Amino acid sequence: LTTIKMAGLDHHHGHQHIPRGHIPNPLDEKLLRIIRENLTDQELHLSEEERWRLEHLRLHEKHKGHDEMHAEMVLILMVVTIIAQIGLVAWKKNHYKSYQLVSMIGVWVIPFILCLHNHWWRFIFIWLLFSSITIIVVKKALERPLEQTTPRQVYKWFLLIYKICCGLGVVGYVIIMITMMGFNFLFGVKPNVWMDSGLLFIFYGLYYGVLGRDIAEVCADKMASHVGYYTPHGMPTRTLEPGVCAVCGNPQLVPEGEEGIIENTYRLSCGHTFHEFCIRGWCIVGKKQTCPYCKEKVDLKKMFCNPWEKPHVFYGQLLDWIRLLVAWQPAIIFLVQGINNYLGLQ
Repeated sequence: LTTIKMAGLDHHHGHQHIPRGHIPNPLDEKLLRIIRENLTDQELHLSEEERWRLEHLRLHEKHKGHDEMHAEMVLILMVVTIIAQIGLVAWKKNHYKSYQLVSMIGVWVIPFILCLHNHWWRFIFIWLLFSSITIIVVKKALERPLEQTTPRQVYKWFLLIYKICCGLGVVGYVIIMITMMGFNFLFGVKPNVWMDSGLLFIFYGLYYGVLGRDIAEVCADKMASHVGYYTPHGMPTRTLEPGVCAVCGNPQLVPEGEEGIIENTYRLSCGHTFHEFCIRGWCIVGKKQTCPYCKEKVDLKKMFCNPWEKPHVFYGQLLDWIRLLVAWQPAIIFLVQGINNYLGLQ
């Protein structure tokens, strides 16, 4: 052991010190000299991998000896996160409407601002396209008097978004799985390329799934109230006639139990019947768990007996957790960063 240590000392004698935690390699000494002597002109001749290594070493050089400070920052992050989560749960429980509105605005706006700051144009283009169409749809949903065809058009749009998001999530998951099994080597592609693509699909599926569900819930409340069969509190202002859908107010095309050419008719446990698109939009997209007319609780597991459709319900529950990550986690991080700057922590 003594011989090995002495050999190590002889080897490093007269050379730059390698930061603790790094595996020494011939490239490190060159990169450390660039950092310490500020040789910015030599950075232009480095490869992409060497630049990543340079930034990694530069970060460790900057924070050398900050172990105690970093421990304080981790403690601050943990405390603020716990307090914020408790506050969000209490806010959601006691003032759900304001929590829902602020969460929806946060999910809608915060990622766009971050991508605009970082010049991520692909997300910005898709966001602008989605927002433009959705604003038109929401505007139609808020009109009074409400056209008879509007509820179905609105529900179809959000159901389309919902199904696309589910598909994106599945595609992303499959790409990640086949990458982990090594199928990318059959095509001569690096694993990180396919892995990044899979994560990108999952991100878009989760993000627009969360945003679409939140906006759909607002539209569901407004449209159903305008039709007149549904009120958030109290009894409906109109009597539901047999064969009429309480969500859109239009006659049903086929009786319950018969196969329809365009869509089927669904009967809830309370006995009321609805168009397939309307009740799917009401229960899954709009996150409503009650009958639009009598407000009796709806059992989604009995309603959607097809096993292929149950994952849609589970996926909707997953999106509620993603909302916390997208809307509130950046706000928590900004708050922690502000506290660290105020205390002079780096």
